[in-house]
Amino acid sequence: MKKILLIEDNKDVRENTAEILTLAQYNVITAKNGKEGVELVQSEKPDLIICDIMMPVLDGHGVLHMLSKNEETSSIPFIFLTAKAERNDFRKGMEMGADDYLTKPFDDVELLNAIESRLKKNDILRKEFAKNFAGFSEFMNEAKGIESLNKLSENRDLRVYKKKEDIYLEGTYAKGIYFVNKGKIKSYQTNEFGKELITDLHKEGDFFGYLPLLQDEKYSSSASALEDSEIFMIPKDDFFSLIFKNAEVSRRFIEILSNSIRENEKQLVKLAYNSVRKRVAEALVKLSDKYKKEGDQTFSMNVSREDLANLVGTATETVIRTLSDFKDEKFVEVSGGTITILNYDKLSKMRN
Repeated sequence: MKKILLIEDNKDVRENTAEILTLAQYNVITAKNGKEGVELVQSEKPDLIICDIMMPVLDGHGVLHMLSKNEETSSIPFIFLTAKAERNDFRKGMEMGADDYLTKPFDDVELLNAIESRLKKNDILRKEFAKNFAGFSEFMNEAKGIESLNKLSENRDLRVYKKKEDIYLEGTYAKGIYFVNKGKIKSYQTNEFGKELITDLHKEGDFFGYLPLLQDEKYSSSASALEDSEIFMIPKDDFFSLIFKNAEVSRRFIEILSNSIRENEKQLVKLAYNSVRKRVAEALVKLSDKYKKEGDQTFSMNVSREDLANLVGTATETVIRTLSDFKDEKFVEVSGGTITILNYDKLSKMRN
C-alpha cells in the first residue's frame, strides 16, 4: 500500500482529502503545517507528498526547498495544492522542482489521476536495479516503455580494459556514455608537466563520461582502469533518445550529475585548505566508501602510491611518508602495493 503525506492547514480540506485517499486504498498521514510535514517526511518516508502552498509556520515553497536539499527526500513526487488566487505561486513551485499541482477546489477523479500518474512514473526511479549490466538493461527497457520510445539498439558494446589502460583521453570527443560492469575506474586531469590529479572514482554500477556528451564538448579529463575492468559503452544516439524524450530518465541523470558536481566542489575546497595528512585520510576514506563491499569488516585495496598521490594532489614521496605515519599509528597496514584500513573511524574524524 502506497503511503501519502498530506500537508494542509485547512482542517476541512485536510480531512476530506484524507478520506478520499483512504477510500482509494492509500495509507494516508497528515500534517497541519509545513514544519510538521517536513518532520513526518523524515520519519515516515512517504511515496508521495501533497502540500498546500499558503500555510503558517512553513509554507509549501519552504517545504519543497528543504526536501530538495536532502538526497533521501529530493526524489519523492511532490504535488502542490493551490487556490485560484495563488496561480502565480504555483509556477514558482514548479520551477523549484514540484511534479504537479492541483487547483482548489478539485474533484475526486482529478486528485486520484494526478496521484496515480506521479506514482507510476516514479516507480521506475525508486526500483532497486541490480548493480550490473542486466540491471541497467532493465532500467533502459522500462524507461523507454514510459513514453513508448523508439526501440533502442540492443547490441551494446562491451569492452575489456587492462589495468592502467585508457578508456578515453582528455581533448577527444565523446561518442557515448560508459557503464562499469566490473572493475574500478579513475577520471583524471593532467597539467602541462604531465602531473595527474584524480578527479573522480567509479565502481560497478556507475555511469561516467556523460557530461561532455550533454555539453557537446571535448572531454576535459581522461579515464583509465585502476584494475582489469569490463565497460559497456552506450552509443550517443541511444543515450539522447532517453534523455530528450523521457522526463523521468532525464531527471535520474540530472540527480547523478548534481551529486557529481557537489562532490567535485567539496574536493576542490579540501585540496585548497586541508593539510596533506587530512587529504591522505580523506583519500583513504573515499576509496573505502567507494569500493568496500557490504559486510566486510576491513577494506583492502591494491592501489599504487602514484595513484594515491594523484587523488590527494601531492607528491608521491609525501604520500609514502604519510602512509608510514598512519602505519605507525595503527590506522592502516601496508604490505607491498596493498593498503588495508584498520581504523576507519579515526581516519574519518581526522579528515573533518
